[in-house]
Amino acid sequence: MTTLSIGKLRGLQTCASPRGTFTFLALDHRQNLRKANPRFQDDAELSRFKLEVTTELASHATAVLLDPEVSAAQAIAAGALPGDRGLVVALESTGYTGEPTARRAQIIFGWSVEKAKRMGAQMVKLLVYYHPDSPAATEIENFTASVAVECQKHDLSLMLEPLSYPLEGDKLSAAEKRRVVVETARRLTALPGVDLLKAEFPLAADSPESEWAAACADLNAASRVPWIVLSAAVSFDRYLKQVIAACQSGASGIAVGRAVWQEAVPLEGQARLDFLRSAARERLQRLNALCAALARPWSEFFTAKAPFDWYKTY
Repeated sequence: MTTLSIGKLRGLQTCASPRGTFTFLALDHRQNLRKANPRFQDDAELSRFKLEVTTELASHATAVLLDPEVSAAQAIAAGALPGDRGLVVALESTGYTGEPTARRAQIIFGWSVEKAKRMGAQMVKLLVYYHPDSPAATEIENFTASVAVECQKHDLSLMLEPLSYPLEGDKLSAAEKRRVVVETARRLTALPGVDLLKAEFPLAADSPESEWAAACADLNAASRVPWIVLSAAVSFDRYLKQVIAACQSGASGIAVGRAVWQEAVPLEGQARLDFLRSAARERLQRLNALCAALARPWSEFFTAKAPFDWYKTY
């Protein structure tokens, strides 16, 4: 077991179920939502959508992942985020800089780990584009490590979300996707200060289900920290099956966004609320129950020490 600081351990506790499993409602999307609905070019409209989803669904998740630009502070101010749910705030700006085969991430201008801590977040999320064979791989590792140092300084849990990309062609093959996702987990979770891995499903979307368990087992063996599986906008039915395979192989839960709420994006008014209160809510409840039953508790990875004089050196 790895010994964590008190603040990081408390962050994990606050974002998890009583059994130690995670169901993160992911709503940190920005550019892809603006592209999907032209009305979301207006910050107020995008914020309204996110706050409506948060209001209707947050109580059925263990924590909510929001962005600092139009939703994190706004959800708190509006009372959309229940006080008994964890708050995770994204650090990275949308998209990437650099060449398509050497992608680089950056922190949102004017935002920081320290500000996330001050606003009351229990965790921050850092998305990086990573391919172990990319010329930018070492730079991304160093960038991630520097953010992890800031999280340790402010005693804030760090969720890392690496996204794979091809070095040739338009997309990774099924075999390459598996290799890249697993090797990425092996390298990046070895960095000190990374507390939770938000992982892609380790196979291409069209891979046969007969390969899922072995690929998830490889990912589980590679990760040195608890890992959760993201939804990547696949259909709910397919994601449900992926979550079962992942949790049975050792995943500690999920971070789900569009697989739950994507049909609400083009809707307005009462139609949007009706969808969120019916289909979306039912989907999230099913996923949360599944994770509570099958996922591996994060407490199997981490512990903390609290001698009676701990505060003197904290």
